[in-house]
Amino acid sequence: MALMRRQSLVKFDAPLCETIVETPKPVGAEVLVRIERCGLCHSDLHIQDGYADLGGGKRLDTTRGMTLPFTLGHEIAGVVDDVGPDVPRELIGARRAVFPWIGCGQCRDCANGDENLCAKQRFLGVAIDGGFATHVLVPDAKYLLEYDPLPVSQAATLMCSGVTAYGALKRLVDRPRQRNLLLIGLGGVGMMGLSFAQAMFKQPISVADLSAAARDTALQNGAATAYDPAEPDVIKRILKETEGGFDEVVDFAGNEKSMAFAVSVVARGGKIVVSGLMGGQFTLPMVQWVYKRMTIEGFMVGTLAEGHELMRLARAGKIKPPPMREEPMGDVQKWIDALRAGHVVGRVVLKN
Repeated sequence: MALMRRQSLVKFDAPLCETIVETPKPVGAEVLVRIERCGLCHSDLHIQDGYADLGGGKRLDTTRGMTLPFTLGHEIAGVVDDVGPDVPRELIGARRAVFPWIGCGQCRDCANGDENLCAKQRFLGVAIDGGFATHVLVPDAKYLLEYDPLPVSQAATLMCSGVTAYGALKRLVDRPRQRNLLLIGLGGVGMMGLSFAQAMFKQPISVADLSAAARDTALQNGAATAYDPAEPDVIKRILKETEGGFDEVVDFAGNEKSMAFAVSVVARGGKIVVSGLMGGQFTLPMVQWVYKRMTIEGFMVGTLAEGHELMRLARAGKIKPPPMREEPMGDVQKWIDALRAGHVVGRVVLKN
């Protein structure tokens, strides 16, 4: 039996290390994918930590049900190496991206196509072993998406940061007021959002980030205006320049300061979609909420159907890939540390 190498979580809040096991044999409808690329996501950091920040010194335990060693990584693309007996063998050798947001297949949410909401989910790299490895076992061939002629790294990142950004922006499409759009937070998902927004909306796309490098990169990649939320009197300037604020805002950071900024610059009757998971608490006076007639919606990853929608757009050449760099899979901990320190602009994709 061939051996599978993994960059594994062996202890929470500790560096990943290599583990070697026998390569699994797919059964039933399972598919074994030899991984060519796996993107690095901010969610990987939360899983490595073993908690998410709830604010006020409180933490959400993310370790329940996890057995160590565990393999992180959920932005996966590769080649089908083997299939279970219920899958046509003609699929072997096919190059595919892997949709990781897999539900139990039995509950109401799964029946409605909302596997990403499943309480008994089997998310790759979150609940079951993922893509920081040479191979990954996928529960069903239906979660494999064709991606040619896209580059393999772009295809991999579409399955998390891509479908998250796409789904968040989709919640703002066809609203009656669409004068302008603001994207807050220019990490990997935010840069994806900037790329997609230019294909999905006609209005000017503005961005906001504390990092000057991220703002410059966004301006070079199509943003009309870039704001520094820490700049003195920036909110007054925005409200003046936009004649009352932004009709649509996506917060790709998702922390107390980013949400306070979003509420301050959203226009009356506007909508904020929150997609970031940096954590903390957010409070808002009820009178202000009602007075501004604002809508706030939380969003996290999309459905399999939305994954197919996004892949069709990308394969048709309608989406410009964001800045990304490829690095060796064995260096994943180095790049986790860099991402944690805020030293990564765009996407890091690990390669085997």
